[in-house]
Amino acid sequence: MTHADPRPALTLPDAQTVTEVRHWTDRLFSFRTTRPPSLRFRSGEFVMIGLLKEDGRPLLRAYSIASPSWDDELEFYSIKVQDGPLTSRLQHIQPGDQIILRPKPVGTLVHDALLPGKRLWLFATGTGIAPFASLLRDPETFETYDRVILTHTCREVAELAYGRELIDHLRSDNMMQELLGDLSGKLSYYPTTTREESAKIGRITDLLKDGTLFADLGVADFGPETDRAMVCGSLGLNTDLKAILESHGLREGANSEPGEYVVEKAFVG
Repeated sequence: MTHADPRPALTLPDAQTVTEVRHWTDRLFSFRTTRPPSLRFRSGEFVMIGLLKEDGRPLLRAYSIASPSWDDELEFYSIKVQDGPLTSRLQHIQPGDQIILRPKPVGTLVHDALLPGKRLWLFATGTGIAPFASLLRDPETFETYDRVILTHTCREVAELAYGRELIDHLRSDNMMQELLGDLSGKLSYYPTTTREESAKIGRITDLLKDGTLFADLGVADFGPETDRAMVCGSLGLNTDLKAILESHGLREGANSEPGEYVVEKAFVG
């Protein structure tokens, strides 16, 4: 005699099917899923995703959507935490598996939370690049700003691969070129490492404080009149960058009251 599985089956709209998984390093992976037909989101927002626990209850964490708002699928970029309640299991998903996705997007890393400006700075560490992967693949970002600068800081060179491939794809993407023209003068990519030798070594906060970042990028007039910033990383990075940006006269914004910069923490676990 066979017994029915006591765990409840996932039901739409909360169940989505994994379509692709890619492991970038032993600590980082990305995956794509089907998209609920009813899901509408602004590039840069996050949703709650997860898996069912053994007791049948959902285990959910907030994940930034890395794909742009126009994409037919959803992409996520995640760290692997070996003893993390969710990522210790999520890292083993395969195409065809199902995950839980609560289709209620929220977040502050959106264009609506910033006042109009000329330059947009995207400051990311680790998997904090995910919402910027969404924003950079959205033509609105380049229609809104004269120049867009992505800084991505990781411990090791291999951890920069996701961002590097993203930028290479943007610069060669025919659709983006048709819509926006050559992006070479509008898009700047500034990767740094903190533990391994690379072309640029150092924490982005230090490179900001000593002026190296501005010198490398030819920026002499950073301030609230021209610059807008989005920050996504560890709590410590967010706190330090907020202080630096405010020392230059930028004020924090929100959906309800736009400003010159916005902050979102990266989610792991």
